[in-house]
Amino acid sequence: MSFDLVLFGGTGDLAWRKLMPALFQAFRHGTLPEGGRIIGIARDDLGDAQYRELIRSRFDDVELAKRPTPEEFDRFAGLLHFLRLDLSQPQDYRRLADMLRERHAETVVMYLATAPDLFTTVCQQIAAAGLNRPNTRLVLEKPLGHDLESNREINETVRSVLSERQIFRIDHYLGKPAVQNLFAMRFGNALFEPVWRREHISNIQITIAEDLGVEKRGAFYDKTGALRDMVQNHALQLLCALAMEPPINAHADAIRDEKLKVLRSLHPWTPETIDQHVVRGQYGAGTANRQSVRGYRDEPGVDPESRTETFVALRTGISSWRWAGVPFYIRTGKRLISREAQIVVNYRQAPHAIYNAPAGSWNRLVINLQPRDGLQLHLLALGQENRRNGQSLAPVHLDLDFDKRFGSERVGAYERLLLDVIAGRLNLFVRSDEQEAAWRWVEPIMEHWAADERGPRPYAAGTWGPSASSAMIARDGLCWSEEC
Repeated sequence: MSFDLVLFGGTGDLAWRKLMPALFQAFRHGTLPEGGRIIGIARDDLGDAQYRELIRSRFDDVELAKRPTPEEFDRFAGLLHFLRLDLSQPQDYRRLADMLRERHAETVVMYLATAPDLFTTVCQQIAAAGLNRPNTRLVLEKPLGHDLESNREINETVRSVLSERQIFRIDHYLGKPAVQNLFAMRFGNALFEPVWRREHISNIQITIAEDLGVEKRGAFYDKTGALRDMVQNHALQLLCALAMEPPINAHADAIRDEKLKVLRSLHPWTPETIDQHVVRGQYGAGTANRQSVRGYRDEPGVDPESRTETFVALRTGISSWRWAGVPFYIRTGKRLISREAQIVVNYRQAPHAIYNAPAGSWNRLVINLQPRDGLQLHLLALGQENRRNGQSLAPVHLDLDFDKRFGSERVGAYERLLLDVIAGRLNLFVRSDEQEAAWRWVEPIMEHWAADERGPRPYAAGTWGPSASSAMIARDGLCWSEEC
């Protein structure tokens, strides 16, 4: 299948750090369709050869399972082209139209790896140049807007030039192999579904922790914050995958219909519940990876008086028969003690104990998303030594490491999603009504914080965030997984 992938923002951070390596991996794996062309778009004054050399030089700084040989990269570089384009100039889009018209590819993918405030301009110019054809697919990166109103404006503009089936709103967490296996675990096996409900599950914890700070994204992050950057999209999508009802089939809209039901069933916020069940924090100076690091307000591009949150922890629930009374906890932040993303499903204790068990021990399922990828099932067992000491149980766990089982060079998130865009598969992309429901749910928190003069709670870099996060979950008689 012939395709043209037009990468707006082709010299930007996302392009060289994530998208180009993902496309190279697909090329290396032999899954990138033949007859393809990748066109970088930016204002830089470059030609094809200079663009290829720029991407080659950037590959030294990206994470790849295996470094490309010069010959391997040269073959991939043959797909790369560059077009200098000013996103505000209509005549430049006409030059892009001429370039695409040269070979009439079966599929044209327009990937907007640009600032979100440019999305509407680019979409309008694409339509004006006649590039919104039936074979066009548009990829939009998050955050799609900064609140519900701006999200609606962007979606209305995009839908005015393209149909919903041509729009791919990307959330790279949905492309992670572990998230795919979460769907497979729930809906491809008969083991978990009967106990995937309130009668058996005590609580569910979602943690997305980063040990890095804002790096070179201070100016962007200071206008965004952890709630918009991580909770509104990644964390809520994980919650939907955990809580949704089984879809009638594996088609895109069947899956997205069930996710939408979850988002609409989340407990609504009031000023009282926000104060009680939501914690925001901002990292100060501390230690990360055994090195002293500066606080958030001292990062380049950050306002010295910034009240932007770099940490969020919250408690919510779902109004449904399956999940009534089960608390869901979400926690995410920068400059935490480690880089990890995991879901912990804590089961209820046995209704009648006939064995002695260590304090605080119970069955739980741990779904590791990063840096490890796999499942751990924590159980209690009676070992030989325990038999000699009486009827006492000891914790054991079954550990399934997907990297070891399926090989270390697996399909990455962006690689999987880019291939799905080219193939026209919408299953792992977010529909506009999903996005609006997510924004509608977080907006009361944003409005409450904007009026709250207290600002975020400070926490030292290299910790698990402000102590108020532990206090919040402790009010339910529970603790975060690393504290129990």
